[in-house]
Amino acid sequence: MEQHHHPSAPSSEPRPPGAALAQRPLSRRTVLRAGALATAAVGLAGAVPGAFGGARPAAAAALPRLSRDAATAAEHVPAYPASWTVRPFNLTEVSLGESVFTRAQQQMVDLARAYPVDRVLVVFRRNANLDVKGASAPGGWEELGPAPDEQRWGPAEYVRGQNTRGAGGLLRGHYGGHFLSMLAMAYATTGDQAILDKVDDFVDGLEECRAALAATGRYSHPGFLAAYGEWQFSALEAYAPYGEIWAPWYTCHKILAGLIDAYRYTGSALALQLAEGLGRWTHARLSACTPEQLERMWGIYIGGEAGGMNDALVDLYTLSTAADRDDFLAAAALFDLRSLVTACAQDRDTLNGKHANMHIPTFVGYAKLGAWTGDATYSAATRNFFGMIVPGRMYAHGGTGEGEMWGPANTVAGDIGPRNAESCAAYNMLKVARTLFFEQQDAAYMDYYERTVLNHILGGKRDQASTTSPQNLYMFPVGPGARKEYGNGNIGTCCGGTGLESPVKYQDSIWFRSADDSALWVNLYIASELRWTSRGMRIVQEGDYPNDETVTLRIAEGAGELDLRLRVPAWATSFVVAVNGATVASTSAGTATPGTYVSVDRTWSTGDQVTITLALPLRAEATIDRPDIQSLQRGPVVLSALSSSTKYLQLSLYDRMGLDGSLSRGVDVDEQGYVTIGTQRFEPAFSGQDVAYHMYVQRSEKRITFAGVDSGAANPTRPDGTSFLDEVWSAAPFADRQELLERVQTTSAAWVAERLMSARDRQKVLVAVARAPFTRPAVTR
Repeated sequence: MEQHHHPSAPSSEPRPPGAALAQRPLSRRTVLRAGALATAAVGLAGAVPGAFGGARPAAAAALPRLSRDAATAAEHVPAYPASWTVRPFNLTEVSLGESVFTRAQQQMVDLARAYPVDRVLVVFRRNANLDVKGASAPGGWEELGPAPDEQRWGPAEYVRGQNTRGAGGLLRGHYGGHFLSMLAMAYATTGDQAILDKVDDFVDGLEECRAALAATGRYSHPGFLAAYGEWQFSALEAYAPYGEIWAPWYTCHKILAGLIDAYRYTGSALALQLAEGLGRWTHARLSACTPEQLERMWGIYIGGEAGGMNDALVDLYTLSTAADRDDFLAAAALFDLRSLVTACAQDRDTLNGKHANMHIPTFVGYAKLGAWTGDATYSAATRNFFGMIVPGRMYAHGGTGEGEMWGPANTVAGDIGPRNAESCAAYNMLKVARTLFFEQQDAAYMDYYERTVLNHILGGKRDQASTTSPQNLYMFPVGPGARKEYGNGNIGTCCGGTGLESPVKYQDSIWFRSADDSALWVNLYIASELRWTSRGMRIVQEGDYPNDETVTLRIAEGAGELDLRLRVPAWATSFVVAVNGATVASTSAGTATPGTYVSVDRTWSTGDQVTITLALPLRAEATIDRPDIQSLQRGPVVLSALSSSTKYLQLSLYDRMGLDGSLSRGVDVDEQGYVTIGTQRFEPAFSGQDVAYHMYVQRSEKRITFAGVDSGAANPTRPDGTSFLDEVWSAAPFADRQELLERVQTTSAAWVAERLMSARDRQKVLVAVARAPFTRPAVTR
């Protein structure tokens, strides 16, 4: 077994508090906020050792709140590894315009404003034996459970099997961590002072609880913070199974991530100190474990689920200025499940039978560890892991897993069951794709990102306002006649927690920049505004994509040389880029290739306009293991047939094909993106409606027809299941009718020669295709 050690990290210089303001235009409000942050930095510099095991302010038990201004939200940007040639923008630098994402973001912001912080703090205050201020816990898994007072045990007090009350309530605190992240990101998104005040109330409440826990003397480190005693962690180290414990490190990750987000997006120095305290406690606890012990722990089903602790600890390392910050990076490596990392690095697929979301978030941390330590094993493992999921275990909407578990490799149709695609798994796969892209700009990562954030994540947010619930689904099943698992909106569940966060950060991957600020990557065609502070540029993206085929980018402010890199989706049959009305790249000219980025490198001026016209073909996508089980997609949008039948709908589609290979005959699309094919209505998966649907249909092509002309001949198949029409249309798009006729002639001749088709049927087919009215009809809108 490989020994764990302190990874050697490249030197870095994290920005001090307030550094993000340096590139903002100065105003009186900006200066006031910078002054407040500088004051906090002085307070940190003059701190003395104290309850956190590190620095604490000399004159106070808790840091005073910073004097912030909602109009000048500053994001505390972490240091980045040198290998990240592409980097994200601050969340505060990008805002959404009007798009299909707008409703979900506004609904979540409204929840952030309305939901009482005291309710989320209940589980922490009860555990710390503090007044809960008359509030009740959120519910669901964020509950007190059957024995909250009994379960304050310290690590030395607990003996294996002592908890006889089951796992109910033992995940408490996880939802609160997500809620803090949501509040922090909602503030970065809106600049709303009322939301900022709630962040401060929450962090102050957590510090009060931490101090009360430390004062008991029951726990191993003063940085320990949880909504239950430390006993779950010692029980796990003794290999307690799920049921006696739940997933203590999973909950710790959510709390740690929430504190990091509170610092990153609001500048809360107290949140950073709480995070550092948790980091020190984590390092102290796990560094005492043997490598063999850690390996066994992280392999325990659910009980050993650690969420993204390694990811959060790397982030803490990049944000902290503490003298012992290297310990955070070392602690991140202590979460390695070395058997899985090694297998993935060697491209050995061992995922069958594993719990999907138990492992996905760890690969975000592995990718970051690889970038910071230079250990190529981590990086190779993460890239290969992504390839094991996409496309071989990926459903049409980007989700993965059946009943939360992975099935065999390259099995999609064969793994469609009653409960597919846990929402958390999609949330974390987006993080994996995003992190991989920073180091290796493969457009496939962003093709996946677009598919999943649009269909699974947005579609998972019910289109319903609520001041009590995230209204997010748990499972997003894909079987015939399925319904989304909205329930009560999943208050308190893991997917309810990630569902709190997703809508307030939809803008985080629309635009990326190169490390030297010379290039701008446009990954997602979502209406938005980029305020690129370091370049002094403001760029606006407009359009009703994915319902409309035209996207416009406008240089609203600023000028200078810039390499603009535009993603050409892999599904794009036609992609045209024009600058100020003049075409500069297109798929037809061979200067824009699907599945890549097209570069437009020039000197830009204020007022310059880029128009992107990308066709939104209606097409069928077969599952990897059953060619007859297919999803229908229009551009990036997955379409679900509206039907409560529990059997696959039989659908014939070749008769509706146009020369370009898209489905066009007898197809109607309305302004909301709903599609009608014949009499069957389809909804976009992103709609957020609660209806019965079919994400997949069964392709049934019994007769050979072309554009409404029936040949009268049956559609024969080869032994491998490939039909005559499959082979004809695999050559699409066709430049004109003549090219299609020639394809039918040569294919039918080959099938007659192989005795798969009679000469008489071949003649019928040739007459039918010659009579077919192919005129490249446009889809009706």
